[in-house]
Amino acid sequence: MPELPEVETVRRGLHELIIDRKVKSVDHDWPKSFPNAPADVRNFLIGSTVTNVRRRAKVLMIDLSTDYTLVIHLKMTGQMVFRAADVAFGAGHPNDSLIGELPDRSTRVTVTFTDDSHLFFNDQRKFGWVRLFPTIEVPNIAFMQKVGPEPLEANFTADQFAERFKRRARSPVKAALLDQTVIAGVGNIYADESLWGAKIHPLMLVKDVTKKQFDTLYTELRAVMNLAIEKGGSTDKNYVNAEGKKGSYMDFARVFRREGLACPRDGTTIVKFRAAGRGTHICPTCQKLPKAYEIKI
Repeated sequence: MPELPEVETVRRGLHELIIDRKVKSVDHDWPKSFPNAPADVRNFLIGSTVTNVRRRAKVLMIDLSTDYTLVIHLKMTGQMVFRAADVAFGAGHPNDSLIGELPDRSTRVTVTFTDDSHLFFNDQRKFGWVRLFPTIEVPNIAFMQKVGPEPLEANFTADQFAERFKRRARSPVKAALLDQTVIAGVGNIYADESLWGAKIHPLMLVKDVTKKQFDTLYTELRAVMNLAIEKGGSTDKNYVNAEGKKGSYMDFARVFRREGLACPRDGTTIVKFRAAGRGTHICPTCQKLPKAYEIKI
């Protein structure tokens, strides 16, 4: 599933490419991917001009001149691909649809602009969606009401970060970190990377994590996510950004997908196990559990 840095990479790319483009037509092949009333599409999407591209957690928002917004959730296998005569951009789930001829059998929604450029929403597993809302109603969507604060916001402090976890005091810290109602947009890759950076075992209960450890986790999470955005996301194949460059964060990963390799901090062999229902990577030496815990990895 695309994580916050990947979705932010999509946002930045589209913001550079589709602002001021006017919508000529829209086609879709799967009703659940585009659950919008034909009258709304006709009156508020067709003929509108793109005014902004925003993101909240892992959700994209494309604002229109009609005071409506396309809200896009990529879910597990979603992609956004823009094609014009002089530029090609694609990001999201890594498969050949990002770079192949479109539309293809994974294309669910095609937005055609008046200059004959195209924006494609591809989704192999059909879990994602593109929905049209009045812009003023977007903050009232159930998801928007529930999702936690953005971890990269300048005014989001380390103290606020630690406070958010108190609601999950008896949960393993990795499970709480992945909970979108606690903190927005953190997925498996960046949870593992930031917990390693903070020397915290993923199964340590939130109540046992010290304030100093939370401060370090806050710093590490922001650092790895900012680096991932800088490097174009974590996708290690087929991702291309607006300049045609592939995402490269995985070249800098310290623990994720490095099982069997040496920990870059102390040389211990990195191991993989299950935590919070996800494949989880740790250094057994750097990330020791307190003696009160018993675990078999």
